[in-house]
Amino acid sequence: MTLPVTAVILAGGRATRMGGRDKGLIPLAGRPMIAWVIEAVAPWVSAVIVNANRNVEAYRSFGYPVIGDDDTGTAGPLAGLAAGLAACRNPWLLTVPCDTPAIPAALPRRLAAEIDGHSAAIAHDGRRLQPAHGLLSAGVAHPLKGFMAQGDRRLHAWYATLDTRIVDFSDHRDAFDNVNTPEQHAAMAARLPGRQQEDQ
Repeated sequence: MTLPVTAVILAGGRATRMGGRDKGLIPLAGRPMIAWVIEAVAPWVSAVIVNANRNVEAYRSFGYPVIGDDDTGTAGPLAGLAAGLAACRNPWLLTVPCDTPAIPAALPRRLAAEIDGHSAAIAHDGRRLQPAHGLLSAGVAHPLKGFMAQGDRRLHAWYATLDTRIVDFSDHRDAFDNVNTPEQHAAMAARLPGRQQEDQ
């Protein structure tokens, strides 16, 4: 079942630990890293947007709109989140980074099921919060602009200002591993070809 959700895939980072390469486009187990994320979330949401500040045409080739940050300086993932909220035409916005290719297919549905009565829901892998993997009400767009205007760029701090639900994903503990270094890239490439379908 398709959810009334727009997914924004955050691909606007500088990837300094990957030599400045555009992480979403780096080949991984036979296809660009972002393709794994799209495969996981696209079947469950009614719209997908890619947030990218470079290689825009390459990202458009995946068939989805591409939006850039209003602030391409030091705003980090909050800027991508703000851009996604500005472009969102659904009641809810799902945020996922482009560098977690093992993301569980359960993510959109479980967050949506748990957000009832809250303005945001974020994943917890059993060890730590995963604030880049969240579901937000589209109504938080204006408060986010005010928060960013104060100079704070921390996702944790932003969610602390909201009525946020923490959602347990300890059964998918390794699914939120991200790819920040060449070593992590090699480890993830070894995992993905044999990846089991995660649909619970």
